[in-house]
Amino acid sequence: MRSAASRRASFALEDPLRKFTRTAARGGAIAVGAMLLLAGCAAAPEAPSGSSPATEEPAATVDIQPCIVSDSGGFDDRSFNQLGAEGVRAAAEGLGVEAIEVESQSEADFAPNISSVIDQGCNMVVTVGFLLAEATAAAAEANPDIQFAIIDDSSIDLPNVQPIVFDTAQAAFLAGYAAASHTETGIIATWGGIQIPPVTIFMDGFYEGAMYYNEQNGTDVQVLGWDPEAQNGSFTGGFEAGVEAKAMAETFIGQNADVLMPVGGPIFLSAAEAIRDAGEDSGITMVGVDADLYETSPDNADLFLTSVLKGMAQGTQAVVEQAAAGEFSNEPYVGTLENEGVGIAPFHDFEGEVDPELQAQLDEITAGIIAGEITVESPASPQQ
Repeated sequence: MRSAASRRASFALEDPLRKFTRTAARGGAIAVGAMLLLAGCAAAPEAPSGSSPATEEPAATVDIQPCIVSDSGGFDDRSFNQLGAEGVRAAAEGLGVEAIEVESQSEADFAPNISSVIDQGCNMVVTVGFLLAEATAAAAEANPDIQFAIIDDSSIDLPNVQPIVFDTAQAAFLAGYAAASHTETGIIATWGGIQIPPVTIFMDGFYEGAMYYNEQNGTDVQVLGWDPEAQNGSFTGGFEAGVEAKAMAETFIGQNADVLMPVGGPIFLSAAEAIRDAGEDSGITMVGVDADLYETSPDNADLFLTSVLKGMAQGTQAVVEQAAAGEFSNEPYVGTLENEGVGIAPFHDFEGEVDPELQAQLDEITAGIIAGEITVESPASPQQ
């Protein structure tokens, strides 16, 4: 059902790059700033365990030189590397220092890049992504006086390493429900860059949300690309846009999927190309991940039904500021729907097209997940 009466997704997190990303298509050049929280809300979410809110600058009691080492996607990936960097930059600006940033081109760069920032005097090192866990653990063990934080990994059990993790399955559940509501063909699809927990957690939640829609509405929407029971599915083999990523999108479009959720940084750009090639009247839409891609990828804004948001800028800024206040902890920072560390973006251009009952249903589901009445399970979900 389609109606112009649909209300805005008011419960969703505001785009974590909204404050610092404004494009020429929307009135200006990119500006750097910290992530905002719920649209219209001024207060920070309650900080997850082991963290402090990033809205009030703590009194710096420790000399901190924050640094960040990227995954292979680079800091301009409009996704998780960029969000992590923005959080470090925001914290550094508030502390009156300049962050040191080093980009990785491949996994072979991880250990040398971490060593290089340590050699430059960094004593608060943020690494971006599950794939950097081994290099981060080795560096932290060899440098016990240096504090580390790692995004999207909680496998390291050392006193000087703090995980920054997110239960994105919860937010992806909402996106899967919305995608199942919006599809005209009854087929939606998701696939990833590499089969690692920070990727499959999105796919688990998306699948479960679509199945919950079927259960609640007596429908039979199919999800291609992922089998949560077997924990296997479709992956491009990397986080780069290119031939493989586009071919994967074309495969699902050829199978009549009309809502696509590619999970893996810039691979969504290749999916957008495939949708354009399918024609303006194809009716195919996308669900973005990490950031509100309607805002961060303006050339493709018309394709995004919504996006699954991870508060990585918020979480990273909070962890760095906490360390600067002399309160570093190795307890995980865990973002959830309850503390507003994850969410989904507004429907933007699709507000007038989604089912008019969808917003109320999503509000009810959100409350149910927070209350524990609706269980969203993923083997990749962080322990809380």
